[in-house]
Order: sequence, then structure tokens, then C-alpha cells
Amino acid sequence: MNDDADVAWLCEASDRWTNWLLGAAMPLWAGLGVDPVNGGFQEAIDVDGRQALAIPRRGRVQPRQIYSVIEAGRLGWTGDWEGIANRALDWYLGRFRLNDGTFADLVAPDGALLESRFDLYNQAFALFGLAHAAAALPERRADLEAIAITLLDRLETQYRHPQAGFEESVPASEPLRANPHMHLLEAALFWERIGGGARWSALADGIMELALARFIDPTTGALREYFTRDWRPMPDDRGRQIEPGHLFEWAWLALRWAKKRNRADATTAARRLFDVGEARGICPTRKVAVLEVNDDFSPRAPVARLWGQTEWIKAALALALVSSGTERRHYLSSARQAVAALEMFLVDDPVGLWRDKLGEDGRFVAEPAPASSLYHIVCAISELQHVRHCTWPDASR
Repeated sequence: MNDDADVAWLCEASDRWTNWLLGAAMPLWAGLGVDPVNGGFQEAIDVDGRQALAIPRRGRVQPRQIYSVIEAGRLGWTGDWEGIANRALDWYLGRFRLNDGTFADLVAPDGALLESRFDLYNQAFALFGLAHAAAALPERRADLEAIAITLLDRLETQYRHPQAGFEESVPASEPLRANPHMHLLEAALFWERIGGGARWSALADGIMELALARFIDPTTGALREYFTRDWRPMPDDRGRQIEPGHLFEWAWLALRWAKKRNRADATTAARRLFDVGEARGICPTRKVAVLEVNDDFSPRAPVARLWGQTEWIKAALALALVSSGTERRHYLSSARQAVAALEMFLVDDPVGLWRDKLGEDGRFVAEPAPASSLYHIVCAISELQHVRHCTWPDASR
């Protein structure tokens, strides 16, 4: 199959997924997925589509949903995305933001604070959600940017690691994690994109340099998750953990950073991350990205989660855009496989929901559809939409 056929197939998939998002998923998640009494976004919806679960709200989910609503509006959703985003933002800031400028971990459905502990992952998504809200709601940008800068100040003064990156707690503790840094990079790159200033560029640079120097194994090209205080892999079993979905996600972000900084080494690292994820992280039977493998690429957690398929899509498309000839054809073909993998997770009735976990036996885990998946899906659809509007390099080069 040639490039044109692959691109045409992906464009059709982009239309299909966009129609699903705008016509089914967003009306459902902006309706049943919003708490009409207390406010804020629900954590999950039963797969029969009849009720949301009245369970505690996580600090990472609210800003993800704010992003999803805003990005759906950008993609053409005609629902009241602006009103929903504004109300959700008010609820999030009013319930999760703490006196020191950081964001809490967990609140009850009625907004009562349940867990205030610091989690770097939550701070990363706070910055991410604030960035997208600032871009989409210009009348609120100054206030939202001030909130983001206050949080960044707190991270840099209280949680800065003496070598690079950030601590997990004060006082310092182990393990240090790569994953929150990945989402800090994602947030920093978007703040940079919307003109947030040099501090965001410096944040992105510091994290990407840390990834190139410490997170990525120079021998295998894979990226580890858990580290000691001196940024070496944890000596216990946690230090062996590799997540194929994160290999794809880091590859996608590394390519974005490499383009902005003209860094060929980051592009090379991104290609290698993808190659490892594709060669070692895709189940040949189920044809899906699995959750975890060990550092010798032996099986670790063979369950496949929805989000990993979306990151496979994003990375494959991004690499296709910076490739040509047989390489490009390979990445386009891989993107098609990733789209097919993602489609397996959708629920047919009601339309607009999904399953999160596919077991090693090929059966899905029976559980409610988590709201946290929507962010991943929306971002993948945005990347598919980009296929329609990008300029492809000359295939003959």
C-alpha cells in the first residue's frame, strides 16, 4: 500500500473518530459526565450509559476533562464547551487549589477535601489544564497564568531536585518518577506555544535533557519509570518497569521538542523509543500495546489499557511526518494498526463510552468507563485531524 492510500485511510479514520467524539462522546460526557448538583466532572460512567459513579474525584482528572471539552470545541463541537469549561474550572480551582498554590489529590463528590497530599503528577495536569484554559478563554488568561506561575514558583522553590527535575515530596523520598515529568514537559511546551515566556521553555528544556541523560537507557533505548535520589534506576523490581505506552508518549513529546530546538539527538531518541515500543510492547496475538514489560522485554503486565493505543497513534503519526520513503510507509502502517487497536476498546451501545482494560485472555474487564481516558482519546483525534492539514515531505527523498 502506498503513502496516499495510507493517508486516505487515516483521513477517513479521522472523520469517523471526530464524528464519534462530537456526535456521541461529548454529549454524553458533557451531560451525564458532569455533576448537575455539586458541579465538576464525574470520575466514571457505567457502561450501560445510565448513571455516573458517585465516587471521589481525582486531582488529575478535572483538568484533563477541562482540556477535553476545550479541544472538542476547537475540533467543531457545537455544545456549550465554553460554559462547561468555565464552570468546571471554577469548581476545580475552588475545591482542589490549596493555600500554598499546589493542588490536592482527592475531593469528595460534594467538594469536601479528602486528601491534600502533594503529588507531582497532579501539579503537572494542573499546569496543563490551566494552559489550555488560558488559551481558549482569553478573558481569564491573566488570572489563570498567574495561578500557573504561582504553582511553578512553588515547584521550583520547594520541590526542585538538586541535580535536575523535581522531587516527589518534602522531605525528599524515593522513588523519583519519570511520568510526572513527562506531563510537566507536555504542559510547558503548550505554555511556550501560547507565549507564556522563557520560564516555560526552560522547564521543557530541563526535563527533556533529564530524559535524554537519565530516563532513557542508552543500551536498549527504552525509558524507565522509577529512579533513586541520584536519578539511577531503582535497584528493586520497580527499576525494571517499562511501559510501552509511555515510550510512545515520550517519543511524541521528544519530537515536538526536537523540532523547536533543532535537536537531532532528540529525534533519534524518539525513533528508538518508538521502535522499542512497537517491537517489544505490542502483543502479536491481540495486536494491542500492553501495559508493562520488564527491562529485558519479558512480559510484566500483559493487560492492555486504552490509553496506550492512543499514544501509539500519536507517535506513529508524528514520526511519519518527519520521515520519507519506506520509513514513512512503515509509520503510516503502524498508525493504522494503532487506530484499529483503539477501536477495539469502544462500546457499541451506548455509543460514546469505552472499555479500559483488555486482559491477556482477550476479554475486557467489566467495569465503568473512566473519565480519565477521554483526554487520551481527544489528543489522538487531534493528531489524526492534523493528518488532513499537514504538508507531507517529498516521498522521493
